[in-house]
Amino acid sequence: MAKIVIDPKLCCGSGRCIDVCPEKAINFVDGKAVLDESKCDFDGICIPACPNQAISFEEDLSGMGCGF
Repeated sequence: MAKIVIDPKLCCGSGRCIDVCPEKAINFVDGKAVLDESKCDFDGICIPACPNQAISFEEDLSGMGCGF
């Protein structure tokens, strides 16, 4: 399953991601965007809104072993 991640090193604090998120799943903490996964519907609408490409999809590969 894909999840959305926010890289705090790339976040410039513009707030554009917060403005476009209809679920209000992103908030500022210490001037950086932080995602509340319990509210997020993972539609990715915030990804193109970020001017620094700090938000992206990441594949969650936990539990995906080699089968042995």
